[in-house]
This record gives sequence, structure tokens and C-alpha cells, in this order.
Amino acid sequence: MLAYIVRRLFYALPILLGVNLLTFALFFVVNTPDDMARMQLGVKRVTPEAIAKWKADRGYDKPLFVNAAASGSGVLTETIFFGKSARMFAGDFGRAEDGRDIAREIASRMGPSLAIALPNFAIGLLVTVSFALLLTFFRATYLDFWGVVLCVAMMSISTLFYIIGGQYLVSKVWRLVPISGYGGGVEAWKFVILPVAIGVVAGIGSSARWYRTIFIEEIGKDYVRTARAKGLAEAAVLFRHVLRNAMIPILTGVVVVIPLLFMGSLLSESFFGIPGLGSYTIDAIKAQDFAVVRAMVFIGSVLYIAGLILTDISYTFVDPRIRFH
Repeated sequence: MLAYIVRRLFYALPILLGVNLLTFALFFVVNTPDDMARMQLGVKRVTPEAIAKWKADRGYDKPLFVNAAASGSGVLTETIFFGKSARMFAGDFGRAEDGRDIAREIASRMGPSLAIALPNFAIGLLVTVSFALLLTFFRATYLDFWGVVLCVAMMSISTLFYIIGGQYLVSKVWRLVPISGYGGGVEAWKFVILPVAIGVVAGIGSSARWYRTIFIEEIGKDYVRTARAKGLAEAAVLFRHVLRNAMIPILTGVVVVIPLLFMGSLLSESFFGIPGLGSYTIDAIKAQDFAVVRAMVFIGSVLYIAGLILTDISYTFVDPRIRFH
């Protein structure tokens, strides 16, 4: 197991480097350092001297990838890529274009993002799996038919509709919770309960339908018929056998959500005015702050790779037949 984890970590390094290179290259295809200087200076007519000074102050006056004028290791180290991107492998995210420390901003905004993402993830998984098991238990009945119709209808509606509709009905009409904003301490639940509820409702359709498909496939296998032949009740078959054997595809789907637990929800945080990592990323994109965007993409890649490794390890707990060497 340890050797497997070490191998996966070594495999992750070129992936992270590739993602970093691709993000860096794509950003500078869209925006050159001169364009960034003009936008940050906020002046229609910017002198070449002001642009040159802005680039020199922030390290954008060097070549992108290769510095032919340098000698030795400076050919690679005295470049924008090394100064702005390579150091993230050491945990140094640098500073945003407005001068604020990115690592400090991430640490301060992680709490509000987790306050929404963790309940959304846990409650959503419990609700969707339970609903899918209910449809499987009553398969080929009217309850199953209309349940699938409801899932298809819910997954056909945009998340934006749930957000706007929830804000209008719950906050503006019923006045149960604030329409936007965020407060710390014990009062935080007032601001997160609506985004969490909307996130759970918006995800029921696609997730429950997918889990139902997995359970229906497991129902037709030989071990289920054997369990029924032994006299086990249908509920016991579902919860004791079907659910356990369906955990591998469920865990595979769960890994996709892991980066969102830390990265935050872009839509929810923006519409509800929550100062999390999702809104931080959106603001950075609007301001064309490459330093923040680069850091968030890098962190997302690290979390996704870590989630894949944890998912592979968790397979050994739900299926003893799987062993890594």
C-alpha cells in the first residue's frame, strides 16, 4: 500500500507541472504583461514608462519560459514562469496584483466555503442515496416511475433557477433568512442554511438517478438472488448487500466533489455574497488577476489528485478483493 501511494505521488508531479504550464500558457495567450499593466493601472492612456515600471515592480519584465540572456540555471530560474508558478510547489503562492498575500486570503476564506460545502456534501449524499434506494425498493411501480420523472425534471432545471427562486421565495417573500451576506459565530447558520438547501435540492435529480441505475444493476446479480434464496428481506438485501457492493462506483463519483469542498461553489458564493474561495476566484477572473487564478487552479489540481488517491485507498475497505502492491 505504501509503495502504491508513493508511486501515485510521483505520478502526480508531472501532472501538476503540466496543469501549471497549461494554465500559465493559456493566460498569457489572452493577456500579455502589457495588457495586465494597462488594466491594473486603470488609465486609458498609459505611458510606456509607467507600463515598464509596473512590470519591473511585479517581476513581469523577464522572459516567459527561457531567459537566453542569463547564464547557468538562470536560463530557467530568471523567468516569469519560475518566479510566478514554479514556487507554488513549495507552497508559496505569492501576492495578488493588489498586493495582498494569497495564502492568507485563502486561509481566511476557507471557513465560509467549508461552512457551505461540507453540509451540502454530507446531506446531499445521504438524501440522494436514500432516495435512490427507495426508488430501487419500489422498482417497476408508479412510485419508481414518477420518481424517475421527478429526477429528470429536476436535473433539467438550471442551478441558477434554484438560487434565484430560493432567494425570492424564502428570503424576499417569506423573510425567513437573509437574502445574502455572511456572519461569523453562532449566527452563521442563518446565512448558510439557504445555500446548503438549494445545493442539496439542485443535486438530487442527477445524483439520485445515477445511484438508482447502479442499484438496479446490482439487484440483478447472482449474489442478490442467493441472499433472497436464504430468506433475507428485501430491505436487508438492499442495505446489507446491494449498498455495500455499489460503494465503489459511488466513491468514484464522490471524488469529483472533493475539490469543491475547499474551492467553494462559484455560483452560490457569488449570488449569496459569501466571502469564500469561490467568490474569490470569480473576483480574480473579473479583475484578470493571474496570480490568484493560477493559485486556485493549482490547489484544485492538488485536491483532485489527492481525492483520486484517497478513493483508490478506500476501495480496499469496501471490497477486500482489491489489494495494491
